Amino acid sequence: MEPVEQFKVLGIALVLGLLVGLQREVSQRRPAGFRTFPLITVLGALCSLLGLKYGPWIPALGFAGILLLIVLINVIDLHRNAAEQGLTSEVAVLLMYAVGAYLPVGPPEVAVVIGGVVAILLHLKPEMHSLASRLERTDLKAIMQFVLVSFVILPLVPNRTFGPFNVFNPFVGWLMVVLIVGISLTAYLTYKLLGSRAGIMAGGILGGFVSSTATTVSYARAARGTADAVGAAALVITLASTIASVRVLVLVSVVDSLLFRTLALPIAAMFVFPAALCVYQWRRLRNSQIAGPSQRNPTELRTAFLFALAYAVILVLVAAAKEYAGQGGLYAVSAITGLTDLDAISLSTAQLGASGRLDQRVAAELIVVAVIANTLVKGVLAGVLGGRDLLGRILPAFVVPILAGLALVLFLL
Repeated sequence: MEPVEQFKVLGIALVLGLLVGLQREVSQRRPAGFRTFPLITVLGALCSLLGLKYGPWIPALGFAGILLLIVLINVIDLHRNAAEQGLTSEVAVLLMYAVGAYLPVGPPEVAVVIGGVVAILLHLKPEMHSLASRLERTDLKAIMQFVLVSFVILPLVPNRTFGPFNVFNPFVGWLMVVLIVGISLTAYLTYKLLGSRAGIMAGGILGGFVSSTATTVSYARAARGTADAVGAAALVITLASTIASVRVLVLVSVVDSLLFRTLALPIAAMFVFPAALCVYQWRRLRNSQIAGPSQRNPTELRTAFLFALAYAVILVLVAAAKEYAGQGGLYAVSAITGLTDLDAISLSTAQLGASGRLDQRVAAELIVVAVIANTLVKGVLAGVLGGRDLLGRILPAFVVPILAGLALVLFLL
């Protein structure tokens, strides 16, 4: 390694050590602080540089020396009856030595990212402890089930196409499950952690990402017969329905970026009015309170398997409609399936568009039709469950995007 490169490595090691050391110094944690951490990372880098010439035993010996020093310090503190501080700083010392040792042999960007993440994790200790203390057993179960769905089941699923029309790939289908569950879980945990502090605006946004239909049903029931709650319920329901379209765009962007660009403007045109209406209503109702919905755990295996099944069935139905029923059949399938599951029809259509089995314009039209059908269902549910007063409040925000979507499909797309 050239001298300039060696100075670059040592400089990065010094800066990363200073960053982590500053955090430990401010937190008044030992055994290392603002001066010691940079010395440790520079030591790791020097040992690694020496190891490149004299053998890997040198960085290993340096690591063993740091480890022995940590053990001796903790033994001395134990004899002095020092208060127990935990092992965070000690582990950080070992990790930053390893970061310094990694710099001469690996991409420096990796070491920089690791050092930055270490500093952030150390700094966010109070927030992370607060987060852990507020998680319930059901929330932890949801996280573990997501790990099962994404890191245990997904690698075992075969990655090849099966079935009629050769359109269903089980691996891709389960990957869509992971995507849906990941988005829903993030919103679900955020909602649970915010609780009553979420407010009606956050309740509508998070409810839209978890399940806009479930949010509509819950808030419509809460508003029925309660005149004071109707305004807040109408705002949350309208906002959740608007956010559902953003969720569709997020899902489509992951599967087919070209379709996302085709679909973004029509979806925005459909929901610019209800979005503006939500902002206007929020300015009047920001201090209103209404009981939030009881959201279901989005990582239940039964829910995941049902979504995978719906995705596969809709994928085959769309392919069959294209083959045998023409464009009218495609619209019918999209409208019928959109009544109950907007995610499955959006992802299956995007997948067919990405593989070239559907024209991009047709795929965009089918998703718009599904959004129209889903919006219509939520409007009917809100009116039936929440009563005439609630229906009157949400009607403009639902009718305008439905009419805009129909105009887009018939004349512009």
